[in-house]
Amino acid sequence: MIKLAIVDDNSFLIKSAQEKLSFFDDFTIKFTAIHGLELIEKLEINHNVDLILMDIEMPKMNGIEATAIVKQKYPQIKIIMLTVFDNDENIFKSIKAGADGYLLKEVNPKDLQQGILDTLNGGATMTPSIALKTLKLFRNPVEFDSVKNDDIKLTTREIEVLEQLSKGLKYNFIADNLFLSVGTVRKHIENIYAKLQVHNKLEAIEKARNNNLI
Repeated sequence: MIKLAIVDDNSFLIKSAQEKLSFFDDFTIKFTAIHGLELIEKLEINHNVDLILMDIEMPKMNGIEATAIVKQKYPQIKIIMLTVFDNDENIFKSIKAGADGYLLKEVNPKDLQQGILDTLNGGATMTPSIALKTLKLFRNPVEFDSVKNDDIKLTTREIEVLEQLSKGLKYNFIADNLFLSVGTVRKHIENIYAKLQVHNKLEAIEKARNNNLI
């Protein structure tokens, strides 16, 4: 029986992963955790786990930080990043932290099962689009750590918009809260994306948090 742990701050996505795994008799879920800190605490009590399915964006301790700690303390435990984030920086930092695989949460049950088995057998499972990005990263290395807070200049209003966006609010609610028009909110968000060099809301929030902007 293969012993798994699932780490995700979204209870719906934990249940989704559990449902996908329930199709197979060779898996058992030892425990779940809602952030990296809780994972570390649970592993200190019992680290008899074969593989962890790890989210990236979580409060208190994100998945990349947790992966680095787990790999240092319990190198025998395999880790697959199971995330909605497929931007280059997350892929690079996850691999650097010691992740053994990288799958998107839209993965179907059969591919998830095969990915877990491949990883436990010494392979490195990846969603095809992630594998392609990884190859490109190795061909054209990027120094992500070189982008520091000082290099990113957001206005006070842009930071306010980004903070509202990080709460999951829609554009019309952000506009009402900040006494702006929806068109102005859209323009601020376009400027934020350009300054942060990202392509969507999830990447913007992730990068802003990594640079202590929000």
